[in-house]
Amino acid sequence: MKPINFMWIALSGVLLAPAVSLAQQSDISCTRGGLRRAVDLYLEAQTKGDTSDLPLAAGLGYYENMAPADIKNGLINTALKIDRHLSLFDEHSCQTFTEVIVTDKDKPYVLGARLRVNHDKIAEIEILWTTTGYWLFDADAYLKYSSTEDWSPVPAEKRDSWGTLVSAANAYLDAFLEKKIDLVPWGFPCVRVEGGAYTGKGSPDDSCEVGVPSSVNIANRRFVVDEVLNAVVVFCTFGAGSPNGGSGAPDTHLFRLENGKLRYVHTLTHLLQADFRGNSAQGNQQ
Repeated sequence: MKPINFMWIALSGVLLAPAVSLAQQSDISCTRGGLRRAVDLYLEAQTKGDTSDLPLAAGLGYYENMAPADIKNGLINTALKIDRHLSLFDEHSCQTFTEVIVTDKDKPYVLGARLRVNHDKIAEIEILWTTTGYWLFDADAYLKYSSTEDWSPVPAEKRDSWGTLVSAANAYLDAFLEKKIDLVPWGFPCVRVEGGAYTGKGSPDDSCEVGVPSSVNIANRRFVVDEVLNAVVVFCTFGAGSPNGGSGAPDTHLFRLENGKLRYVHTLTHLLQADFRGNSAQGNQQ
Protein backbone atom coordinates (compact mmCIF):
# COMPACT_ATOMS: atom_id res chain seq x y z
CA MET A 1 0.00 0.00 0.00
CA LYS A 2 2.82 2.39 0.72
CA PRO A 3 4.10 2.49 -2.90
CA ILE A 4 0.54 3.06 -4.13
CA ASN A 5 0.02 5.94 -1.71
CA PHE A 6 3.29 7.48 -2.77
CA MET A 7 2.32 7.27 -6.43
CA TRP A 8 -1.05 8.85 -5.71
CA ILE A 9 0.57 11.77 -3.85
CA ALA A 10 3.07 12.28 -6.66
CA LEU A 11 0.29 12.18 -9.29
CA SER A 12 -1.83 14.61 -7.28
CA GLY A 13 1.06 17.06 -7.18
CA VAL A 14 1.44 16.94 -10.94
CA LEU A 15 -2.26 17.49 -11.49
CA LEU A 16 -2.48 20.39 -9.07
CA ALA A 17 0.63 22.24 -10.21
CA PRO A 18 -0.90 23.82 -13.33
CA ALA A 19 -3.96 24.96 -11.37
CA VAL A 20 -1.77 26.74 -8.80
CA SER A 21 0.27 28.36 -11.57
CA LEU A 22 -2.92 29.50 -13.32
CA ALA A 23 -4.25 30.99 -10.09
CA GLN A 24 -1.04 32.94 -9.60
CA GLN A 25 -1.39 34.38 -13.11
CA SER A 26 -5.01 35.47 -12.74
CA ASP A 27 -5.36 36.64 -9.12
CA ILE A 28 -6.54 40.09 -10.12
CA SER A 29 -9.74 41.54 -8.71
CA CYS A 30 -11.41 44.80 -7.74
CA THR A 31 -9.62 44.91 -4.37
CA ARG A 32 -6.59 47.13 -3.89
CA GLY A 33 -4.32 44.10 -3.89
CA GLY A 34 -6.01 42.65 -6.96
CA LEU A 35 -5.72 45.92 -8.84
CA ARG A 36 -2.07 46.16 -7.86
CA ARG A 37 -1.56 42.69 -9.32
CA ALA A 38 -3.12 43.84 -12.60
CA VAL A 39 -0.71 46.78 -12.73
CA ASP A 40 2.26 44.52 -11.96
CA LEU A 41 1.28 42.30 -14.89
CA TYR A 42 0.89 45.34 -17.15
CA LEU A 43 4.33 46.65 -16.18
CA GLU A 44 5.87 43.24 -16.88
CA ALA A 45 4.17 43.20 -20.29
CA GLN A 46 5.24 46.76 -21.09
CA THR A 47 8.82 46.03 -20.08
CA LYS A 48 8.96 42.96 -22.33
CA GLY A 49 6.78 44.34 -25.10
CA ASP A 50 4.75 41.15 -24.89
CA THR A 51 1.10 40.86 -23.78
CA SER A 52 0.88 37.06 -23.95
CA ASP A 53 0.86 36.67 -20.15
CA LEU A 54 -1.83 39.28 -19.52
CA PRO A 55 -5.25 37.92 -18.43
CA LEU A 56 -7.22 39.80 -21.07
CA ALA A 57 -10.99 39.67 -21.41
CA ALA A 58 -12.35 38.22 -24.64
CA GLY A 59 -13.89 41.56 -25.58
CA LEU A 60 -10.90 43.68 -24.55
CA GLY A 61 -11.07 47.39 -25.34
CA TYR A 62 -7.66 48.82 -26.26
CA TYR A 63 -7.15 52.55 -26.80
CA GLU A 64 -4.25 54.88 -27.50
CA ASN A 65 -4.57 58.63 -27.14
CA MET A 66 -8.33 58.26 -26.72
CA ALA A 67 -8.92 56.37 -29.96
CA PRO A 68 -9.64 52.64 -30.43
CA ALA A 69 -6.51 50.81 -31.56
CA ASP A 70 -5.29 47.33 -32.44
CA ILE A 71 -3.40 45.99 -29.44
CA LYS A 72 -1.18 43.93 -31.74
CA ASN A 73 0.25 47.16 -33.16
CA GLY A 74 0.04 49.14 -29.93
CA LEU A 75 2.73 50.75 -27.81
CA ILE A 76 2.12 48.06 -25.21
CA ASN A 77 3.92 45.67 -27.58
CA THR A 78 7.04 47.87 -27.59
CA ALA A 79 9.58 46.90 -24.92
CA LEU A 80 10.34 49.93 -22.71
CA LYS A 81 13.06 50.45 -20.12
CA ILE A 82 10.96 51.89 -17.30
CA ASP A 83 12.80 54.26 -14.93
CA ARG A 84 9.90 55.11 -12.64
CA HIS A 85 6.22 54.39 -12.27
CA LEU A 86 3.46 55.64 -10.01
CA SER A 87 0.03 53.99 -9.71
CA LEU A 88 -3.44 54.87 -8.48
CA PHE A 89 -5.95 52.16 -7.51
CA ASP A 90 -9.67 52.91 -7.64
CA GLU A 91 -11.68 50.14 -5.99
CA HIS A 92 -14.97 51.98 -6.61
CA SER A 93 -14.68 51.78 -10.40
CA CYS A 94 -12.27 48.81 -10.66
CA GLN A 95 -9.74 50.98 -12.46
CA THR A 96 -6.05 51.80 -12.17
CA PHE A 97 -3.81 54.53 -13.51
CA THR A 98 -0.06 54.21 -13.91
CA GLU A 99 2.30 57.02 -14.82
CA VAL A 100 5.36 55.58 -16.59
CA ILE A 101 8.62 57.44 -17.22
CA VAL A 102 11.16 56.15 -19.75
CA THR A 103 14.35 58.16 -20.29
CA ASP A 104 15.93 55.75 -22.79
CA LYS A 105 17.48 58.00 -25.46
CA ASP A 106 16.33 55.69 -28.26
CA LYS A 107 12.72 55.41 -27.06
CA PRO A 108 11.89 58.09 -24.47
CA TYR A 109 8.31 58.24 -23.24
CA VAL A 110 6.15 59.58 -20.47
CA LEU A 111 2.80 57.86 -20.57
CA GLY A 112 -0.34 57.28 -18.57
CA ALA A 113 -1.92 53.82 -18.65
CA ARG A 114 -5.45 53.12 -17.44
CA LEU A 115 -6.69 49.59 -16.78
CA ARG A 116 -10.24 48.49 -16.02
CA VAL A 117 -10.67 45.16 -14.30
CA ASN A 118 -13.75 42.97 -14.72
CA HIS A 119 -13.70 40.18 -12.10
CA ASP A 120 -10.40 38.37 -12.85
CA LYS A 121 -9.69 39.83 -16.29
CA ILE A 122 -8.40 43.10 -17.71
CA ALA A 123 -11.30 44.45 -19.77
CA GLU A 124 -9.82 47.78 -20.91
CA ILE A 125 -6.34 49.16 -21.52
CA GLU A 126 -5.95 52.82 -22.39
CA ILE A 127 -2.56 54.46 -22.97
CA LEU A 128 -1.93 58.15 -23.47
CA TRP A 129 1.68 58.65 -24.51
CA THR A 130 4.05 61.54 -25.12
CA THR A 131 7.53 61.45 -26.63
CA THR A 132 10.08 63.63 -28.40
CA GLY A 133 8.43 66.49 -30.27
CA TYR A 134 5.30 66.55 -28.11
CA TRP A 135 4.11 69.32 -25.81
CA LEU A 136 7.05 70.42 -23.58
CA PHE A 137 8.37 66.84 -23.59
CA ASP A 138 11.46 66.19 -21.50
CA ALA A 139 11.54 62.74 -19.89
CA ASP A 140 14.76 63.47 -17.98
CA ALA A 141 13.26 66.55 -16.38
CA TYR A 142 9.99 64.76 -15.69
CA LEU A 143 11.91 62.03 -13.85
CA LYS A 144 14.09 64.52 -11.98
CA TYR A 145 11.26 66.63 -10.63
CA SER A 146 8.66 63.93 -9.97
CA SER A 147 11.24 61.85 -8.07
CA THR A 148 11.49 64.56 -5.41
CA GLU A 149 7.79 64.32 -4.56
CA ASP A 150 6.13 62.38 -1.75
CA TRP A 151 3.35 60.14 -3.08
CA SER A 152 3.28 57.79 -0.10
CA PRO A 153 -0.05 56.61 1.39
CA VAL A 154 -1.84 59.20 3.50
CA PRO A 155 -2.96 58.27 7.05
CA ALA A 156 -6.67 57.46 7.10
CA GLU A 157 -7.54 60.43 9.33
CA LYS A 158 -5.91 62.86 6.87
CA ARG A 159 -7.47 61.57 3.67
CA ASP A 160 -9.92 63.64 1.67
CA SER A 161 -13.17 62.11 0.45
CA TRP A 162 -13.81 60.88 -3.08
CA GLY A 163 -16.04 63.91 -3.63
CA THR A 164 -13.42 66.37 -2.40
CA LEU A 165 -10.76 64.92 -4.70
CA VAL A 166 -13.01 65.04 -7.76
CA SER A 167 -14.25 68.53 -6.90
CA ALA A 168 -10.69 69.82 -6.59
CA ALA A 169 -9.77 68.38 -9.99
CA ASN A 170 -12.90 69.84 -11.59
CA ALA A 171 -12.29 73.26 -10.03
CA TYR A 172 -8.76 73.34 -11.46
CA LEU A 173 -9.89 72.31 -14.94
CA ASP A 174 -12.94 74.60 -14.83
CA ALA A 175 -10.62 77.56 -14.29
CA PHE A 176 -9.29 77.12 -17.84
CA LEU A 177 -12.60 78.22 -19.33
CA GLU A 178 -13.56 81.35 -17.39
CA LYS A 179 -10.39 81.72 -15.30
CA LYS A 180 -12.28 81.66 -12.00
CA ILE A 181 -9.08 80.76 -10.20
CA ASP A 182 -10.39 81.89 -6.81
CA LEU A 183 -12.57 78.74 -6.74
CA VAL A 184 -9.56 76.39 -7.01
CA PRO A 185 -8.27 74.91 -3.70
CA TRP A 186 -4.70 76.14 -4.20
CA GLY A 187 -2.14 74.77 -1.81
CA PHE A 188 1.21 76.30 -0.89
CA PRO A 189 3.64 75.06 -1.81
CA CYS A 190 2.23 73.45 -4.97
CA VAL A 191 4.33 72.40 -7.94
CA ARG A 192 3.41 71.32 -11.45
CA VAL A 193 5.29 69.05 -13.84
CA GLU A 194 4.01 69.57 -17.38
CA GLY A 195 5.57 67.40 -20.04
CA GLY A 196 8.91 68.20 -18.41
CA ALA A 197 8.47 71.90 -17.61
CA TYR A 198 8.43 72.67 -13.88
CA THR A 199 6.84 75.50 -11.91
CA GLY A 200 8.65 74.97 -8.62
CA LYS A 201 11.53 77.07 -7.27
CA GLY A 202 11.94 75.35 -3.91
CA SER A 203 10.01 78.09 -2.13
CA PRO A 204 7.18 77.66 0.41
CA ASP A 205 5.25 80.07 -1.81
CA ASP A 206 5.50 77.85 -4.92
CA SER A 207 2.17 77.93 -6.73
CA CYS A 208 0.43 75.84 -9.39
CA GLU A 209 -1.63 78.88 -10.36
CA VAL A 210 1.01 80.24 -12.73
CA GLY A 211 0.25 79.95 -16.45
CA VAL A 212 -3.40 78.90 -16.26
CA PRO A 213 -4.99 80.14 -19.52
CA SER A 214 -8.59 81.10 -20.16
CA SER A 215 -11.23 80.35 -22.81
CA VAL A 216 -10.23 76.68 -23.03
CA ASN A 217 -12.92 74.09 -22.39
CA ILE A 218 -11.35 71.04 -20.74
CA ALA A 219 -13.86 68.47 -21.95
CA ASN A 220 -14.62 64.72 -21.97
CA ARG A 221 -13.53 64.16 -18.37
CA ARG A 222 -13.11 60.70 -16.82
CA PHE A 223 -11.75 60.06 -13.34
CA VAL A 224 -9.64 57.48 -11.53
CA VAL A 225 -9.56 58.20 -7.78
CA ASP A 226 -7.25 56.81 -5.09
CA GLU A 227 -8.26 57.95 -1.62
CA VAL A 228 -5.30 56.16 0.00
CA LEU A 229 -2.89 58.34 -1.98
CA ASN A 230 -5.22 61.35 -1.78
CA ALA A 231 -4.94 61.53 -5.54
CA VAL A 232 -7.09 61.71 -8.67
CA VAL A 233 -6.28 61.60 -12.36
CA VAL A 234 -8.50 63.02 -15.08
CA PHE A 235 -8.50 61.78 -18.67
CA CYS A 236 -9.79 64.69 -20.73
CA THR A 237 -9.32 66.71 -23.92
CA PHE A 238 -7.59 70.09 -23.99
CA GLY A 239 -10.50 71.85 -25.57
CA ALA A 240 -13.70 70.44 -26.98
CA GLY A 241 -12.21 69.93 -30.43
CA SER A 242 -14.52 72.39 -32.17
CA PRO A 243 -13.18 75.19 -34.40
CA ASN A 244 -13.30 77.67 -31.53
CA GLY A 245 -12.94 75.23 -28.65
CA GLY A 246 -9.26 74.35 -28.52
CA SER A 247 -7.26 71.54 -30.06
CA GLY A 248 -9.19 68.72 -28.40
CA ALA A 249 -5.82 67.07 -27.75
CA PRO A 250 -5.88 63.97 -25.48
CA ASP A 251 -4.68 64.94 -22.01
CA THR A 252 -4.26 63.68 -18.46
CA HIS A 253 -4.09 65.77 -15.31
CA LEU A 254 -2.89 64.00 -12.17
CA PHE A 255 -3.46 65.68 -8.79
CA ARG A 256 -2.22 64.99 -5.27
CA LEU A 257 -3.95 66.84 -2.43
CA GLU A 258 -2.87 67.56 1.12
CA ASN A 259 -5.56 68.64 3.60
CA GLY A 260 -7.96 69.42 0.78
CA LYS A 261 -5.45 71.61 -1.09
CA LEU A 262 -3.49 70.97 -4.28
CA ARG A 263 0.09 69.83 -3.67
CA TYR A 264 1.29 68.24 -6.94
CA VAL A 265 -0.04 68.46 -10.49
CA HIS A 266 1.27 66.34 -13.39
CA THR A 267 0.17 67.02 -16.96
CA LEU A 268 0.60 64.96 -20.14
CA THR A 269 -0.74 66.19 -23.48
CA HIS A 270 -0.65 64.20 -26.71
CA LEU A 271 -0.06 67.24 -28.89
CA LEU A 272 2.85 67.86 -31.23
CA GLN A 273 4.72 71.00 -30.23
CA ALA A 274 4.58 72.09 -33.88
CA ASP A 275 0.77 72.05 -33.77
CA PHE A 276 0.47 74.37 -30.77
CA ARG A 277 -0.59 77.98 -31.42
CA GLY A 278 1.92 79.15 -33.99
CA ASN A 279 4.63 76.64 -33.02
CA SER A 280 5.46 78.51 -29.81
CA ALA A 281 7.43 76.63 -27.16
CA GLN A 282 6.19 78.64 -24.22
CA GLY A 283 5.88 76.71 -21.01
CA ASN A 284 3.25 76.60 -18.31
CA GLN A 285 0.23 77.07 -20.54
CA GLN A 286 -1.87 74.32 -19.03
